[in-house]
Amino acid sequence: MWEAVGISGVDALAYEALVRRGRSEAETLAADIALSRTQTTRILGRLVERGLATRLPVSPVQYVAVPPDVAASSLISERQRELMQLWAHAQQLATEQAALDRDAPDPASLIEIVDGAVNVQNAVIRLQRTAKHQIRALDMPPYLDHPVAGNPEQFSQAEERCLVYRVVYHPSALEIPGRLDDVWRRIQHGERARVSGRVPMKMVLCDDQLALIPISRRAVADAAYLVRPSSMLDAFSELFEAIWDRAVSFNRLKRADGEADRPAVAGELLSLLATGATDETIARTLGWSVRTVHRHIHKMMAETGAETRFQAGMEAVRRGWI
Repeated sequence: MWEAVGISGVDALAYEALVRRGRSEAETLAADIALSRTQTTRILGRLVERGLATRLPVSPVQYVAVPPDVAASSLISERQRELMQLWAHAQQLATEQAALDRDAPDPASLIEIVDGAVNVQNAVIRLQRTAKHQIRALDMPPYLDHPVAGNPEQFSQAEERCLVYRVVYHPSALEIPGRLDDVWRRIQHGERARVSGRVPMKMVLCDDQLALIPISRRAVADAAYLVRPSSMLDAFSELFEAIWDRAVSFNRLKRADGEADRPAVAGELLSLLATGATDETIARTLGWSVRTVHRHIHKMMAETGAETRFQAGMEAVRRGWI
């Protein structure tokens, strides 16, 4: 635990042994931690320098541990100051870099190839940690790892930094067993999710600063383009917003007891049909059986006097149902 504030494992071992003794000579403490007296004396010297121990003016020399809460507080404050200095320095460098990019951007630097599945996964995590306002994503198969494993990084960033996630899913993504439950979990953590049959590829956008796009549209994304601010990035941003505007929202409401309310039949059913979702996908989304989906569709067609689903949809739009 102490390594987080720059105290090595052996120094931390000696410090905690000294805490438990209250005060001790170097020779006694050396026996506790199974090191030589010379090694222990050097360690105690480092503990005194870092403010973890005090050398008492007695003979033979004894050492007493600074209370752990006081020591930890001091070390954490010191580390926080160092991190803030690093942040300020990084901000200054970023400002200088941005100025250079504005003056004379190097075309070769605007697109980077990220090669290897692990590197692509790490890039996705890095984009989430870099974003200041929002992550926008287009989601569709195939996937590098199991698609229902969740995204712990998303939950962490959404809760700790209130990072906004907007995701448009292709219907094929929702046909994977367990994926809908995974999407609902993400929604419960604040994700704004929609579905559209017009999702052309996977994509992750970090604010208006970075985009990660798989090189292959159909194969597993074990290589990707990382796109920096440029006209290409602007185009990807506009593409996402155009798809988002036409996508259907996941808007299943929750009661106070956590039970899911039934979606409004006309609006939700027609919206899902509009995405190109199959009857099986609609059934899983609404928590119905396929037979129930068929029954509602036929009932809606009867109410509107339609002979086809398309006619039913047109009549629903005319009546203002969707």
